[in-house]
Amino acid sequence: MRTETPAPIRLADYTPPAFLVDEVHLDFDLKPEATRVRARLSLRRNGAAGAPLKLDGERLKTLSVAVDGRVLGPGEFTADDHSLTIPGVPDAFALETEVEINPAANKALEGLYMSGGRFCTQCEAEGFRTLTWYPDRPDVLARFTVRMTADDAWPRLLSNGNLVETGRGPDGRRYAVWNDPFPKPCYLFALVAGELDELVDSFVTASGRKVELKIYVDPGMSARAAYAMDALKRSMRWDEEAFGREYDLDLFMIVAVRDFNFGAMENKGLNIFNSSLLLADPETATDLDYERIESVVAHEYFHNWTGNRITCRDWFQLCLKEGLTVFRDQSFSADMRGEAVQRIKDVKALRARQFAEDQGPLAHPVRPSSYLKIDNFYTATIYEKGAEVIRMLKALIGAEAFRKGMDLYFERWDGCATTVEAFIACFAEVSGQDLSAFFAWYEQAGTPRVRLASRWTPETGELEITLTQRTPATPGQADKRALPVPVRLGLLDAEGRTMAFTRDGEAQDETLVV
Repeated sequence: MRTETPAPIRLADYTPPAFLVDEVHLDFDLKPEATRVRARLSLRRNGAAGAPLKLDGERLKTLSVAVDGRVLGPGEFTADDHSLTIPGVPDAFALETEVEINPAANKALEGLYMSGGRFCTQCEAEGFRTLTWYPDRPDVLARFTVRMTADDAWPRLLSNGNLVETGRGPDGRRYAVWNDPFPKPCYLFALVAGELDELVDSFVTASGRKVELKIYVDPGMSARAAYAMDALKRSMRWDEEAFGREYDLDLFMIVAVRDFNFGAMENKGLNIFNSSLLLADPETATDLDYERIESVVAHEYFHNWTGNRITCRDWFQLCLKEGLTVFRDQSFSADMRGEAVQRIKDVKALRARQFAEDQGPLAHPVRPSSYLKIDNFYTATIYEKGAEVIRMLKALIGAEAFRKGMDLYFERWDGCATTVEAFIACFAEVSGQDLSAFFAWYEQAGTPRVRLASRWTPETGELEITLTQRTPATPGQADKRALPVPVRLGLLDAEGRTMAFTRDGEAQDETLVV
């Protein structure tokens, strides 16, 4: 049992990875109690010359280690419970490892585990290190080729990207080879193997490409995935129209599993859902069930660009993918179900969950400055407040500049792991506004209290409005800065009708103040 106090991980201590990985070839020999994973990594030095290679790993039984085809002896590397270290490696080389893992004994639902008799993975945030030795951090992006071999008890063999080859090996066992042409961090790796029914459809993108769509479910359950498929197709079209984002692979898949410790996961081209968030029986499902399925399907699909094609440099930037994608799925739901109704629902949820979090002992900024374990920061502050901050940004610079900023963000950072600073910089550039004060929303915890006072002068017909702001202290942040809060104001007469007014010599019926 480990008894030492874990050391906090700090944003200020970030350093780039010492080695980068260009290509990953994984070969899984799937057996419930003794899966063997062979990995071949094409590595190149990114840090100090002569520094040793150090990789992450947990619960791995190491069978062999080789550098450029030469098998290393016991004295040429060290492997403990958490790391593999190899001194004296070249600046560019191929590392081959073979390990054995036990999916059936994995009850953490992290890494590779068994669910309902099937193999399934969950690698966010740090589950990939339980599969093989690897630099398990989001700023290492690589192209993955995956081969899986299994007995006939697991006929469906699924992974990220496009299916390259299927067949039977010399031993008669099934195999499948998948290739993902887009560089991704290892937390987006996915594998599912087992007996599954499929619901098949297709989608034609704005540029005319045909994308095959497949939803995999428990045998006999495919009819219950019909609404999820419909929501997926609407999400794909909406992302093209609202953000100019077209899907990039030939195939998009969703798998529903019973045992899943996230609601759903956006693995590139192979989303994995808890069954409760994907399947609906028309005889028993409520309107709320359908709304939830629609929202979650959209959220995970939208991650293809905000999270997958562009990902986080480090886990402190989690809001960069989650807050942004919540904003996108809320906008989608508003277009599907009515903007006013959706906004009321989103605000009620924010007040119920995130305001309470901001007022409690676990209050933290949208982008934390330190953590002990990143799993503790999948919170309403990161997700819902992160979305609200982006909504304020859009209100501050206007819808047209916001769309231009998003276009610049996608153009500039596609295929990269980046930061919140880089994201905000795109909007400052296109709008010409200084957003340095706005950035405090990402660094300061707590919910600002805004009060409005008014004074009417009948003689001049002038209405003077004063807004004041106060943010109570939160743990570790006693002194608070005033934050820019865009407030849209209008006037109503006694009958509730909109009244026109003049501000700065310009007639209008509503105005934005900050």
